[in-house]
Amino acid sequence: SQPTPRVLTPAQAIDKLDRLGPEGVALLLGPGRWDGGSEGKGDFTNGAGLDSQGINSILLFVGLNDGLSFAAKEFGPTLAQTENTDSCSAVLSILRNHFGDVAGCLEGIEELVQMHSFVSAAGYGPDRIRIDPSVVRGLEYYTGPVYEAELTFVVKDEKGRPIRFGSVGGGGRYDGLVSRFLDTPVPATGFSIGVSRLLSALKAVKSPIVADQAAAGPVIVLAMDRDAASLSGYQAMVANLRSAGIRAEMYLGDSNMKSQLKYADKRQSVCVIIQGSREREAGQAQVKDLVLGGELSKIADRNEYLRKQAEAQMLVGLDGLVAAVRLVLARHGVV
Repeated sequence: SQPTPRVLTPAQAIDKLDRLGPEGVALLLGPGRWDGGSEGKGDFTNGAGLDSQGINSILLFVGLNDGLSFAAKEFGPTLAQTENTDSCSAVLSILRNHFGDVAGCLEGIEELVQMHSFVSAAGYGPDRIRIDPSVVRGLEYYTGPVYEAELTFVVKDEKGRPIRFGSVGGGGRYDGLVSRFLDTPVPATGFSIGVSRLLSALKAVKSPIVADQAAAGPVIVLAMDRDAASLSGYQAMVANLRSAGIRAEMYLGDSNMKSQLKYADKRQSVCVIIQGSREREAGQAQVKDLVLGGELSKIADRNEYLRKQAEAQMLVGLDGLVAAVRLVLARHGVV
């Protein structure tokens, strides 16, 4: 029976260096090789299909021709210039000059050029995003750009020695992965995060994300009625609060009021907005202080109870909603 053909990318061919050596890699970069080492022995693996110029360029790039990779010699000094605002352009220029006429390389270079234009337009310089041709992901299914997220700040370990956390995540494009099971390629991008390392880094810089004291949750606008007009009104209140710099969200489920209040408690919200049909017709809403509301049962004095009750739930006009919410948040030290 005829062997089932397999096709490799240049990156997959280079990945076989330890097992096959430079000669085997050269065959996989070109037409391919028999797994048994000679024609007719074992399965035949289709290579990347590069011509001799392309093969030599790739071998030069990874240092299989002279022991020191082209990447190390050419890109090392450029990448070290972190203060150079045009270091990404310099890397792209080197790639285009040396590999732009190699089949398949120009397309990848132009993708990097486009990505560089996007991140530059977003205001990110080489101090935040750098083009580094030496970055390689270990999985074979990547078929486009790959990326690493690194933490560059320096902290000290338990012995006082300076350390860098380095990579805390990475991923890339793998359009060809789904096409192994379907007849057409499907655009796809993946990303993984090193949770333990990232958590350690957040603790090292005392990030509020992992602070012992939990941050207050958003203001919850309860969904008392489910018709379109009511929901639009609730969403308008959310937008009004957000535009004033207040974290807010509308309850999206169809639970009753008791369940919605439990949800707000779980989100550690300080207050909620309640608007039923009567309040809506009057252009008003209730602002309920959940913290004070939880303390009412502990108050024995009736006059004190009534005073706190009035503070715990206020009926306000919609034009005074933001001010009322700010009053409640300030009462509990939430900014």
